[in-house]
Amino acid sequence: MKVKKKIVLIEDDLALGISIVEILAFNNYDVEWFKDGAETITYFKKNICDLIISDFMMPTMNGEELFLKIHKEIKKNSIPFIIITANIDEGIKYRQLENGVNDYLTKPFKTKELLYKIKNILDFKQNIVKKFTPDPFSKVTIKLSQKDFILSLNEILLKTMKSKIDTTELSKRLFMSKSTLDKKIRKHTNKNTSQYIREFKLEYAIKLINLGEKNIQFLVDETGFNSFSYFSTSFKSYTRISAREYIKALKV
Repeated sequence: MKVKKKIVLIEDDLALGISIVEILAFNNYDVEWFKDGAETITYFKKNICDLIISDFMMPTMNGEELFLKIHKEIKKNSIPFIIITANIDEGIKYRQLENGVNDYLTKPFKTKELLYKIKNILDFKQNIVKKFTPDPFSKVTIKLSQKDFILSLNEILLKTMKSKIDTTELSKRLFMSKSTLDKKIRKHTNKNTSQYIREFKLEYAIKLINLGEKNIQFLVDETGFNSFSYFSTSFKSYTRISAREYIKALKV
């Protein structure tokens, strides 16, 4: 049986909330509905979902504040986020997009618009997972020839991307000393181990951007860089332009 995608809705308007829950349930989504931001924050301290849809104008905590708390404080920044609003000026709208909100809906909106935006975001997320998940049947055995050495190296780096793997752990997983690892990487790539790991992470970030990701903090977290500033400096050194400039250039 196909597992239903879980959506969290935050909407204080009861009539609209009921309507959205019914629409999503009818279209085979599993929905958790909250009426305010405080309840939502408590929920996300122990739970996760596939997509968040939040009203912008709410008492005590608006949609922007909720987004920042979920993505920055609770670190659930891999969950796509859609803002719903009745009236939003250009400055506020652009600020939400700059913060990293994936999309927004202006009230009143059509049911089809809501469903299409949900589908597009979830499909995009799934495509990223498929694209970067190693095929378990791609190699029956691992013999560390030049080709298989690089494949094995890349597979380990991909699986440990967020854990900030160092050269000591990497050499252990490849059953060789640190010096042997460094020699093999230099031989096959003309790079030292640290440079290869850093550039592998940056290439992964670039692929995510090319697939549509524009939240730089998300890229930092996904690639396991120690800090936002280190990622930014490394990205600019590698590509000759900043991550923001690279993202903007794709929109032109």
